[in-house]
Amino acid sequence: MRITKVEFQRFKQFREASIAFREGLTIVAGGNNSGKSSLLQGLAVWEFCKVATVAQRGSSRLREDRESSQGFGLGDDEFSPINIPSLKHLWSDLRSQKGEDDPDGYTLQITLHWQDDADADWHLGFGLALANDRLFIKVAKSNLTATADIPVLAYLPPFAGISAREERVRGAVRRRRIGEGLAGAVLRNLLLDMRDSNLATRERLRGIKTKISDADLRSLRATDTWELLQQTMRDVFGAEIALRDFDEEYHTYIQASVDRGTVSGYKLTRFPKYTPRDLMVEGSGFLQWLSVYTLATSPEVDVLLFDEPDAHLHATLQAQLVDRLGGLAKHTGKQVLLATHSPEIIRETARTKILEVQGGGKHRYLKTEDQKVGMMLGIGSLYAPRLDGIRSTKRVFFFEGSSDIAVLREVARVLTLEWPNHLPEWQTTQSHKERRMIWRALRAEFGEVRALSLRDRDDEPPNTVGISLEDKADSHGEADFLSRKWRRRYLESYLIVPAAIARATGRAEVDVKSVLKDDFSLVIKRGTYVKTSVAAPLVDLRGKEVLQQFGLSAVAVAKRIEPDEVCADLELMTREVCGFG
Repeated sequence: MRITKVEFQRFKQFREASIAFREGLTIVAGGNNSGKSSLLQGLAVWEFCKVATVAQRGSSRLREDRESSQGFGLGDDEFSPINIPSLKHLWSDLRSQKGEDDPDGYTLQITLHWQDDADADWHLGFGLALANDRLFIKVAKSNLTATADIPVLAYLPPFAGISAREERVRGAVRRRRIGEGLAGAVLRNLLLDMRDSNLATRERLRGIKTKISDADLRSLRATDTWELLQQTMRDVFGAEIALRDFDEEYHTYIQASVDRGTVSGYKLTRFPKYTPRDLMVEGSGFLQWLSVYTLATSPEVDVLLFDEPDAHLHATLQAQLVDRLGGLAKHTGKQVLLATHSPEIIRETARTKILEVQGGGKHRYLKTEDQKVGMMLGIGSLYAPRLDGIRSTKRVFFFEGSSDIAVLREVARVLTLEWPNHLPEWQTTQSHKERRMIWRALRAEFGEVRALSLRDRDDEPPNTVGISLEDKADSHGEADFLSRKWRRRYLESYLIVPAAIARATGRAEVDVKSVLKDDFSLVIKRGTYVKTSVAAPLVDLRGKEVLQQFGLSAVAVAKRIEPDEVCADLELMTREVCGFG
């Protein structure tokens, strides 16, 4: 069973939206306030409405022949799927009042569509109304029959709420605590259920025999939720979960601890002198992983909704978590929606599994790598001010060093050139190839954007630079992306100008030349350093080290340079930037 689409009307950021889903694992990504969490929360509210309707009116109320029947009311203290300041925060713009198109006052709707295992299409929608701080729920749309299978959705916000004393709770209390963002408060309950189910299954498989058959044991380890969870903890953390027996007649709190040791296959051998520790004292990353995987392996759940489960995890564990959730989804047929900000997760996920939410109901599964790059950079987001200039000018200048722009501005001043006031600047150490991916993503969002990309040559051969500083090693054939590369090692190498260094330091020019000769084996005659073609030592000179010897920055030298001391390459690049803007 898998959900295929959800439709929202006036729910939080989604005033009117229809969002389709793919099977298996989906990574829900986007900028801040784009609607990632709201999407998962909307599905959690739908699940709550379903459970509450069955509890209050019976399962027959979900069928199409009863969809016009009267709804029922709940107090705000009975609403448990998500944590909100007040019930009005479920509505877009906090406005729950009815309008001309809402004669019955049920102004918020959430409708879920799904396919069952026989590929039959079903849908069930709920309308919500708010009056006198009471939430009213009714079935608004349905094509269900008495035999229709209905999916079970489970929502898990970022991990919190664990305590040393966790009582045995069930049903509504569990749902409320998870919805409030306190999944840790019921983690021991979930683990105890899994462990007890495993023990019952083992006893059944053993029967009157002394041990379980090898075939049954292999099957159990491959399918049982407790077995899957424990093996995952062994593989990832070298740990096992140990639960004490719980008898409701005698025990008040559920006791759970973590045992660590060396792992061989399905066996963990405890470290010498190691004392198992209570679950509560484990790190936040371990507990986050444990809560996610505990819910993920639950046999009762068809669709898993994880809101930033990577929040407390190291980048390596983030990638492992998503990889295992993807494998679990494929193995069990579960559907997983995982909202994240993590660039590591996005980078490692196939683009076809990434659902980008852009705000205002806009969304898409990514089709190209350019879209993936653009999404990671926030392209298309309303909350990326640095992109405003690119959107309006259709230009972008990529450069490498933090002082490059300041130096080029000074050179433009010396040459009496007008520096473009509104040229969008983008500093990055990425290659031209990687910058082109950004540029293509910009074009996909903003239209015919032109790019000028300047990089250091560093240790690349000098013959990879053309007469006009074009990067001959970057052959791509795209006229609106100009690849440029310094002929000398990097920008500072063009500023080894003895007279300018003398002015900047207050030293005599003869002293500067003496330091260049004695410390760097450089003999620089006036006029030679301004040429395009110079001797190999000057081409490969590490100019940054030379300027550091004099205690100078590149900008400090550029401020004191004269027009006839500007190298031809430096002038060429400055004129191109000024003309490009």
